[in-house]
Amino acid sequence: MTEAYIYDALRTPRGKGRKNGALHEVTSLRLSALTLNALKERNNLDGHAVEDVIWGNVTQVMEQGGCLARSAVLASDLDESIPGLAINRFCASGMEAVNLAANQVKGGAGEAYIAGGVEMMGRVAMGSDGAAIAVDPTLAMDSYFVPQGISADIIATEYGFSREDVDALAVESQRRAEIAWKEDRFAKSVITVRDQNGLAILDHDEYMRPETSMQTLGALTPSFQMMGEQMPGFDKIALLKYPHLEKINHVHHAGNSSGIVDGSAAVLIGNKEFGEKYGLKPRARIKATAKIGTDPTIMLTGPVPVTEKILKDNGMEIGDIDLFEVNEAFAAVVLRFMQAFDVDASKVNVGGGAIAYGHPLGATGAMIIGTVLDELERQDKQVGLATLCIASGMGAATIIERV
Repeated sequence: MTEAYIYDALRTPRGKGRKNGALHEVTSLRLSALTLNALKERNNLDGHAVEDVIWGNVTQVMEQGGCLARSAVLASDLDESIPGLAINRFCASGMEAVNLAANQVKGGAGEAYIAGGVEMMGRVAMGSDGAAIAVDPTLAMDSYFVPQGISADIIATEYGFSREDVDALAVESQRRAEIAWKEDRFAKSVITVRDQNGLAILDHDEYMRPETSMQTLGALTPSFQMMGEQMPGFDKIALLKYPHLEKINHVHHAGNSSGIVDGSAAVLIGNKEFGEKYGLKPRARIKATAKIGTDPTIMLTGPVPVTEKILKDNGMEIGDIDLFEVNEAFAAVVLRFMQAFDVDASKVNVGGGAIAYGHPLGATGAMIIGTVLDELERQDKQVGLATLCIASGMGAATIIERV
């Protein structure tokens, strides 16, 4: 089978995702086109160089609707002969775009693809597209639906993570993020977002709070306790599903959960012949991809079984992985991953995670693939695994290997 290589990976800085954020006036279309153009320019590509643009975005309504991928191609400097595919696997949409592109290359369906995603959470509100699993009682009741924050608190309760545990991980994420930016670790990956006049709008991740401490986090009220214990009382639904739990321990809040932000990311994937044609040197090969469905109520445990699956399917063990990127949707997700595999915390989210940076839903999966690649190169290590939990009970993973 043909090898699929990563030739480049870039992202925009993550904006705050609110009206006071630097990217608020930038549309999803414009940010996507800017990202595609940056990838084309950095690699001196012809406008028709790739087979397709596969673009993840979760809330596919309003400016993010109508096959945003194709709109982004038409708004960019890519040739109109390149089509576009918009996909949605919730939080793993950007990763699934990369995985799908890699497997297309491996199968011989084209020499190269651009894959990634975007989410402008400050402009298109999360959940504004509706969701049958949440709003259709014929499904919501049968699947014991609860919001993700409740699911994160169920994980903490089930696996024994205290408020101190989740807050400590959040403080460490902020600390690592500050160090990573001070050491300029993202110089290869982060592009500057500019306005129509060429003036810089944003050149750094603006969501970070490096001053975060256990004391400041300790003053925050759990975000999901009221909806769990009072109206609409989701704890009762959770306890019907998991009667062995006496109560749900509500430990997550804004400071130890991922932030609502704006951002875009793209990965250039191709075979050997593509690289030779454009004089590009591959940075890594995509060794393996995987996805899995999991319990839809606890919902966010997917990184564990999908990692088990990807390792088993490829004859690997957890010790074969040098570095991990586990999306910090909520602190308990990462704690559970490290607990399940007894992974050294120093190998997981080395430069911080989504608690510090934010989680632009459709882009994050592509972002963390680029991040683990950057870190493998910085540390001169070989094999990295990136994985995310996914809404309604799924998991996705990608293993890359430097070449």
